[in-house]
Amino acid sequence: MAVYTEVSDETLDAFLTHYAVGGALSCKGIAEGVENSNFLLVTSNGPYILTLYEKRVDPGDLPFFLGLMEHLRSKGLACPQPVHGRDGKVLRCLSGRPAAIFTFLEGMWPRRVLGRHCGQVGAALAAMHLAGGDFTMTRPNSLSVAGWRDLFGRCRARADEVQPGLEGLIEAELIELEGLWPTGLPLGVIHADLFPDNVFFRGEALSGLIDFYFACTDFLAYDLAICLNAWCFEPDGSLNATKARALFAGYQQVRPLQAAELAAMPLLARGAATRFLLTRLYDWLNRPEGALVTPKDPREYLRKLRFHQSVRGLESYCLDGPE
Repeated sequence: MAVYTEVSDETLDAFLTHYAVGGALSCKGIAEGVENSNFLLVTSNGPYILTLYEKRVDPGDLPFFLGLMEHLRSKGLACPQPVHGRDGKVLRCLSGRPAAIFTFLEGMWPRRVLGRHCGQVGAALAAMHLAGGDFTMTRPNSLSVAGWRDLFGRCRARADEVQPGLEGLIEAELIELEGLWPTGLPLGVIHADLFPDNVFFRGEALSGLIDFYFACTDFLAYDLAICLNAWCFEPDGSLNATKARALFAGYQQVRPLQAAELAAMPLLARGAATRFLLTRLYDWLNRPEGALVTPKDPREYLRKLRFHQSVRGLESYCLDGPE
C-alpha cells in the first residue's frame, strides 16, 4: 500500500459521481506496501479505501482479484469488498490508472506478533483455502519457482551490492530448488502475501484479511510456508517455536494437512524465503523516484533462507512429522 500516483480534488470529485458513496471529505495516501497507490477515502457516507493499480499489476488479473474477494465474502470470510458503481461496474479509470473503491475493514494489524495471533492466522488461512475451493477462476503464480530465475536475472548484476556473495548464493539455491520442487500437492487459491500488515485484529480477535493482489492458484501448503516465514521468526532471524506450533495448530484445526504436505514443508519454506528475498532485492535496487514507500531490506529474508537451508526436517520447526 504505497502512493505512486497523486489524485487531484477535482479528478476525485468527478470520479465519485459514478458511485453512491457520498461526497469526499478527505483522501489521504497510505504510505505502506509496494504495489499500488492506496488512499483512505472518507466521504459523507463513511470511510472507504481507494486503490489505483500501478504498472506492476496486470489489468487482466483484476477480475480474478476482485472476483475472489467477492467470492470469499459470500463464504463468510471477512475481507474488503469492491464497491459497484451506479452502472454496476467495479473498475474504472482514475488519473490514468485502473481504480476501484473498497469497503473499509475495521481493525489494526499487530505491530508485535504473539502466538495467539499466529493461531488465528493459521485458522483464517485454512478457512480461506476451503472457501476458495469452488472459486471457478484460476491465475498462475508468476512468483513461484518457474518465475524466480527471470526475476533474479533482472537484479543479479547488483546483488553483491546488498550483500557480498549474494549472487552466488541465490544462483546455487535456485539450481537446488528447481531440481527438488515438489509436485502433486493439493492445489487451490492462495493469498501468497499474508504478512502481518495484511491481517487485521480488533482487540483479541482477527477481524479480516486484506491485499489479495498476489492471490493465485498454487500449492495450499506453500501459502502456509509463506506465513511461517512472515509470522514465526524473530528480528535476529531465529525461529519462534511457540509461534510456529500455534500457526500450524490453528491451520490444521480447520484443514488437516496431508502427509505429503508436511513432508514438503521445509522445501516449501526455503522456496518462500527465496521468493521474498528476490522480490525485496529487486525493489531495493529499483526504488521508484518520488514514491511514498520505503523498500524492505532483503537481508531479512537472506537470514531466513539460511535457517531453512540448515534444517533436517520438521523437528527443526518444532513440528510433528507426517504419520
